[in-house]
Amino acid sequence: MQSQSLSTKRLNLGVLDMVPLLPGNRPEQAVQRAGELARQAEAWGYTRYWTSEHHDMKGLASSSPEVLLSHIGAVTKTIKLGAGAILLPHYSPVKVAEWFHLLAALYPGRVELGLGRAPGGGPHASMALSGNFLQHVTELPQAMEALLALLEGTYEYEQVPVFARPMPEQPPAVWMLGTNRKSAEYAAQYSTGYVFGQFMSEQQTEEMLSIYRSSFQPSNRMDKPRTMVAVGAVCALTNELAQQWAGQISLGDPAMRASWLVGTPSDIAERLRGLQIKYDNDEFLLVTPIPDYEQRLHSYRLIAEAVNSNLDSK
Repeated sequence: MQSQSLSTKRLNLGVLDMVPLLPGNRPEQAVQRAGELARQAEAWGYTRYWTSEHHDMKGLASSSPEVLLSHIGAVTKTIKLGAGAILLPHYSPVKVAEWFHLLAALYPGRVELGLGRAPGGGPHASMALSGNFLQHVTELPQAMEALLALLEGTYEYEQVPVFARPMPEQPPAVWMLGTNRKSAEYAAQYSTGYVFGQFMSEQQTEEMLSIYRSSFQPSNRMDKPRTMVAVGAVCALTNELAQQWAGQISLGDPAMRASWLVGTPSDIAERLRGLQIKYDNDEFLLVTPIPDYEQRLHSYRLIAEAVNSNLDSK
């Protein structure tokens, strides 16, 4: 009965864009392509556009989600804007809260703050950015508590109220992103949403979601657990072409590709519906790092059309 009811629920899709800088292109072209992807995704029915944070990585142009999202918001109208993720150990909670309060004031009701614990780059880039990263990771609980208090207007420094202004009417929704147990536990402890990065993890998705849901502590921030799963997806009109496009993607661990969705539109729509039921999860972020801008757009469009067609036929 549960599976039957879940199969009729809406399946929400989002884009997780690492803003690839492809060979022969300039950074200016890469960020313009990000805007084009967001505009098209909105037209195709995607509910959110999230962008990642990476540092000194030659093939990526996504070092400052808070800056890029300001541009994305200006060229779109309704799609939710999210960081996937702001790497909190690098930053002052006050500054992160100010960034996202300003974004939330610019684009009311559309802004989502995803938080991560990874360095986002090599050791020297991380040290150049914020010093002793490992020490900052150990201090993450204090940083999380400070950030959440700032977002809710209850923060004090030496018993004096401090506000991360401007204070928008609708503060950003908060999510924790991760690929292992610790992030799931943090999301549960601090009453945030949880995004599991299946596309880059060897952990079992069901296990991580179960840890989060069973440990979740309701609060005024969020009264019940809310999940998303980030999956790798490559779609083309034929399975052979989809496999060819997927073969161009460089993964650190080829074994991770086993969890990726590669195939025709109907195949991927069916598999997403299956994962929706399997994970009891209605929202997926799609990662499509095909090293060709037009092929990426084509893949995202085909998946959206297939999922929307499947929904219309219910």
